[in-house]
Amino acid sequence: MENKQMKPFGFKDKFSYMTGNIGCDLMFFLSSMYLLKFYTDVMGVSAAIVGSMMMISRFVDAFTDVTMGQIVDRAPTKAKGKFAPFIRLAAGPVALASFLMYASWFKDMGMTFKIIWMFATYLLWGSVFYTAINIPYGSMASAITDSPKERAELSKWRTIGTQLVLIFVNVVLPSLVYYTNEAGQNVLSSSKLTIAAGIFSIVAFIAFMVCYHMTTERVKFESKNEKFDLGGLLKSLVTNKSLLGLVLLSLTSLLGQMSYSNMQSYIYPNYFNNAGAIAMTSFIGIAITLVCSLFIVQVSDKFGRKNVALFAAIIQAASFIILYFLHTDNIWVWTVIFEIGYIGSGVFSLITWAMLADVIDDTEVVQGERADGTVYSVYSFARKCGQGFSSGIAGAMLSMVGYTAATAFDPEVVNSIYDVTCLVPAAAYILLTLVIIFLYPLSKKRVDSNTAELRRRRAAK
Repeated sequence: MENKQMKPFGFKDKFSYMTGNIGCDLMFFLSSMYLLKFYTDVMGVSAAIVGSMMMISRFVDAFTDVTMGQIVDRAPTKAKGKFAPFIRLAAGPVALASFLMYASWFKDMGMTFKIIWMFATYLLWGSVFYTAINIPYGSMASAITDSPKERAELSKWRTIGTQLVLIFVNVVLPSLVYYTNEAGQNVLSSSKLTIAAGIFSIVAFIAFMVCYHMTTERVKFESKNEKFDLGGLLKSLVTNKSLLGLVLLSLTSLLGQMSYSNMQSYIYPNYFNNAGAIAMTSFIGIAITLVCSLFIVQVSDKFGRKNVALFAAIIQAASFIILYFLHTDNIWVWTVIFEIGYIGSGVFSLITWAMLADVIDDTEVVQGERADGTVYSVYSFARKCGQGFSSGIAGAMLSMVGYTAATAFDPEVVNSIYDVTCLVPAAAYILLTLVIIFLYPLSKKRVDSNTAELRRRRAAK
């Protein structure tokens, strides 16, 4: 810690970092839960086309994420810090782009126009502006503190911010944007969703500004000046075991999480004919995560984040496997089994960002070079791949089972929706378990050793 005059790490740091995540997640979870549903049910676009669009955009992210990571690593450290200035620059554009994705006023336009608008606004939001703000925001955790325990606190508070967002996205919003039609079916209201998207964008912008003004970057890193070496980066992905493990861990965990997130907009209103159940299950899940947050720092400090992540993966996989074989139409049976598995989701989300900081430190120890932006950009790309693949798989499977606005409540279709909702997350969490066991190398002992070594090096300088 170079600047001894700075205030010690405390509540202000945790709160300001949480607000930045609130800004990101207001847009992220709105898109992951409602965008596929919006374009299939409101705009009349095929689920396969929407899913393909989300997958294609991930290939674009391969370039924009790495580019942004290089920009961040090469940026000078200003009076406000190395990472915070990017948040101020991108806050307005990303909020506006998010709102434009839900342009219900174009629902009567021709199909070609709607598809072009969908592609353009989604790429502008996710591949350009969201990348421009999310990568420096995520990288900033390493600059706020170098303590593993304090980084675990930041990860916990970042997850608390996520849970606060989920209260509005999954608990409050369904009761506002769904209505019951004359046939007694739960249907999405296009105009209300557009209004909600506008409100979310305004709140996200305010949250980013709070994060910018209240953030303190204590750890100072040198800027990279050498020429970008794509071959070296690709080689690093192969040889850097901790980064490779994190990439696969992120990809599989997001595939499971986002697959369910995409499908809950179909299984509850269409299979259970109970859109209100989205709010119920989400509220219980949020409560579970907040309870877990009370002791997650102590548990991860005692057992290590790798072991805690392994527990989380196993319990999530088990819950979806059980639900698949039960194939229950009882919402209460579904809820009890799902929420037991959600303990794993809550635990995993509370430690995942601290695991990222662990990998950044491990990379510096092994390679002798600090690369927060580059490592986070690779991690962010993996997360986006998980999100994109989950949307692509969901869209493809919905099309395969014959889902359209006209067949949305056919018995054969809704039973297939149930199967997809269970099988894709179950497979993803099984893969996640194997990744943690065999490919993620950062045990508690190694994390503690890396922290001590980096402190020794900084003290020597």
